[in-house]
Amino acid sequence: MSDTETAGTHAAQTPHPRRWPVLGLLGLAQLMLILDITVVAIALPHMGAELDLDRAALTWVVSGYALAFGSLMLLGGRTADLFGAKRIVLAGLVLFTAASLAAGLANGAPLLLTARISQGAGAALLSPAALSVVVRLFDGEERNKALGIWSALGGGGAALGVLLGGLITAGPGWAWVFFINVPVGLILLVALARMLPDLPRAATGSLDVPGAALVAAATAALIYALIRAGDHGWLNTLSLVLFAAAAAAYAAFAAWQRRTPAPLMDLRLLGRRPVVAGIFVIAVATALMVGVFFLGSFYLQNHQDHGALMTGVLFLPVALVTMAAATGAGRVLGRHGARVLAVVALAVTAAGFLVPVLWSGTTAMVTGVSIAASGLGALFVVASATALGHVAPHEAGVTSGIVSTFHEFGASVGAAAVSSAAAAGIAAHTGTATAAAGFDDAFLVATGIAAAAAVIALWLIPSRSE
Repeated sequence: MSDTETAGTHAAQTPHPRRWPVLGLLGLAQLMLILDITVVAIALPHMGAELDLDRAALTWVVSGYALAFGSLMLLGGRTADLFGAKRIVLAGLVLFTAASLAAGLANGAPLLLTARISQGAGAALLSPAALSVVVRLFDGEERNKALGIWSALGGGGAALGVLLGGLITAGPGWAWVFFINVPVGLILLVALARMLPDLPRAATGSLDVPGAALVAAATAALIYALIRAGDHGWLNTLSLVLFAAAAAAYAAFAAWQRRTPAPLMDLRLLGRRPVVAGIFVIAVATALMVGVFFLGSFYLQNHQDHGALMTGVLFLPVALVTMAAATGAGRVLGRHGARVLAVVALAVTAAGFLVPVLWSGTTAMVTGVSIAASGLGALFVVASATALGHVAPHEAGVTSGIVSTFHEFGASVGAAAVSSAAAAGIAAHTGTATAAAGFDDAFLVATGIAAAAAVIALWLIPSRSE
């Protein structure tokens, strides 16, 4: 009996015997991808000083990764369906690891930015393919628990990245935020090549290259517009042109998907209420999570005058709470349902963001963000379980790509919205009334978003009986 037949038998009849170790390996790979967003952010000042990079180049060190990651994930999910998830997971891991080595060896902006874009492309292959494997290996209550662990690693990884970024930058130097991926990536590559089941291909046909190009261009334009809006304002001419270009490209993509015989995705997926609810929740949760990391980093360093290392240490409880909440949510989701859990989690998040508005200082900020993180950790589980809970095997890869794409949308929107709301606080001198008011405004915006999202979730997320 072939490996494919064996895997198919396990998937269809009995749980795969290696599903939990495989989840651990794939979760570690996903953690590495998430860490690479925030761990680099802390190292940017040192990176800029050593390589003589200006502000624009440093912005693209972060944005180039996010652009490639977000714009190519739908393509990554579809290639997993067409060519096999195992093959795409390993290909993405190879590309990400090689690009990490190149980034660490970079001696100037051209190689560093090329490597960061290549890292994003590798991540876009790896992340949705890995998530589709998790969805196909687990079912029922076990799937909720597995998604809880997956979400804990993703949500907590962003906060852990701040801590590790401070430790690495203060220790061996900025290059090691990239070099550390190389041995981890190689170990994962060997382990996954041996242990990852060769699941049957979930779809047949050819890859829709024109559709992939259209959706990648549209998503890149939208994410770049969101990133630019944070620096130049939402009504900036170029930002508006980019938003319009993204809308036109998405319209062209939708029209092409209706006429091509082998579409990149079935647009009817976006008409399913659970999928729409899931991508709404993931976008809101990621926007609030990334926004508050951005806001908290500036608050602690610029307003409270803490160094990069201390800022990382102060974010440790946020990471631990996020991971604990996500793991716990995966266990209780089946008993209470996604709708109840989402509304409660968003209410807790809103309450947490109010704490640094009502009380000032480092303790109040860390306490409030930790409370909010307990809600956000649960939301990541709700989003994944809602969107992916009832998809067919041949839809797992592309649906995972959709969820992952909206994760990046949320990250871009969160950073842009918070940087705009807190502009006065970020620009003002440490400890001034203007700085305090700017940060208060941003935390109030986050509170309002969480509260409004709770009302929408109550209406949008299907009840357990639906």
